Amino acid sequence: MVITDIRILQKGFNYSQDGPGNRLVYHLQGCNLHCPWCSNPESMSTAEGEGISTEAVLKEILISELMFFDGGGVTFTGGEPTLQFDALKELLTMLRPYGISTAIETNGTNPRLPELFSLTDYLIMDFKHHSSDKLREYTGVGNETVISNLKAASQSRNQLLLRIPLINGFNASEEDAAGFAKILSPLMKDGFALEVLRYHEYGKDKWAQHGMQYTMQDAFVTDAQFDKFCSILKNNSIKLVRT
Repeated sequence: MVITDIRILQKGFNYSQDGPGNRLVYHLQGCNLHCPWCSNPESMSTAEGEGISTEAVLKEILISELMFFDGGGVTFTGGEPTLQFDALKELLTMLRPYGISTAIETNGTNPRLPELFSLTDYLIMDFKHHSSDKLREYTGVGNETVISNLKAASQSRNQLLLRIPLINGFNASEEDAAGFAKILSPLMKDGFALEVLRYHEYGKDKWAQHGMQYTMQDAFVTDAQFDKFCSILKNNSIKLVRT
């Protein structure tokens, strides 16, 4: 077996927010999007991060197995974990014989993502905007591949958690809610759910610390906006959850 190095920004345990139960979460270095609201701007660079062999990561995960209570396991997030696709796939394949629950948090832009469906127990995918042009304007990448991967997941998976980061001025209008519903409603089925996450500024200070300009203004979502947005989705048979 070829052992690949994987670059890790940080790691630690988290309960329920990155998949079910208590999970060992690896934040992989690098992201292909440049979201101006990103909470971890230090993860964007592809040149940083600690390099470690997939074999060493596997050993670390196995040693931690007693901590995977309440249906926990290991989660790979970012940045964007699929930027290191071969190393990620190698790790997920190595984990399979041990029966450890695996989860991925992804922006869904990698065309190879369906290759990981059978290796991933819990898939979390962002769906940031229904308009490809608007998404490209804000992040540098459109949503064509995201939608393709959503359709592939709907055809082959029995579990998917979608997440919309709700941001005033970007995707929080009633028209936006209808746009999301038009795409998502035909794809929803048992085991699929959507979580709407309201904008926050938790990562704002990090931008300055890394010499980067934080440009978001007037991005907070009111209670009325949030409730109306969610009601439109619910009225289109989209199951909403909160983790």
